[in-house]
Amino acid sequence: QVQLAESGGGLVQAGGSLMLSCAASGSIFSINGMGWYRQAPGKQRELVAIIISGGTTNYADSVKGRFTSSRDNAKNTVYLQMNSLKPEDTAVYYCYVVARTTVSGIPEPYWGRGTQVTVSS
Repeated sequence: QVQLAESGGGLVQAGGSLMLSCAASGSIFSINGMGWYRQAPGKQRELVAIIISGGTTNYADSVKGRFTSSRDNAKNTVYLQMNSLKPEDTAVYYCYVVARTTVSGIPEPYWGRGTQVTVSS
């Protein structure tokens, strides 16, 4: 089993910055992808950023140029640096990891519990 521990959410004024982090632990053989989704009230969960094997990072158009995701493979940790925050970035942010727990296992998705990010205008 894989556990994800998120931290870094909070309240910030528009134009401010926050950094989220998510550390994966447990029976991890390999990690195929790490990233972030978010869900605003009344809306569907949406991709924010994801780093796939090989280091390629994909971002939602709405955060390109403002958010940067990075990964520390040695620590099995993914970060999301959020700059120039806008009120519409307000949401619960979920860590997302695709990992194998055994050498012969298939990659499976794991979700964090979520951390609230609130941007005031």
